[in-house]
Amino acid sequence: MVLIDEAVDSGARRFKACAELGLSVRTVQRWQHQAEDGRPLAQRPVPSNQLSDIERARVLAVLNEPEHASLPPHQIVPRLADQGEYIASESTMYRVLKAAKQQHARGRAKAQVKRVVTTHLATAPNQLWCWDITWLPSTVKGQYYYWYMMKDVFSRKLVANEVHVMGRRA
Repeated sequence: MVLIDEAVDSGARRFKACAELGLSVRTVQRWQHQAEDGRPLAQRPVPSNQLSDIERARVLAVLNEPEHASLPPHQIVPRLADQGEYIASESTMYRVLKAAKQQHARGRAKAQVKRVVTTHLATAPNQLWCWDITWLPSTVKGQYYYWYMMKDVFSRKLVANEVHVMGRRA
């Protein structure tokens, strides 16, 4: 940023100075308007409100107590608040659980079961059809239409379709 500012002060165009350093003008503008450095690999100071190791251990101990072991953080935080105790925010508790590799189904609920996604594949026409029923309005009050449609998945062509009048009878 200092090099770009020096070049601009010396009379160079900003986009030429940025191009010389291999940066886009938009990136430099974004860096100027940010409160902190926008580079992903930049060295950043540790936040002043970061939990210490002792505080993290305390949060983990509270989360693993028998009365809280079966509850998720979004239920633990209000319970502690009712007792007049604040350990950490809900999101901090989730982060601590994730860091300790304990973020899983808590309590009596069954853990999620990973299932293979079933898909239907058509490699030629007339192997797989899909259907749809669509409601269509009419210009006559109280009358409407249903469009029944069957389509070939491979070719995306209509195989069959019909329109039926619904509503009041004439």
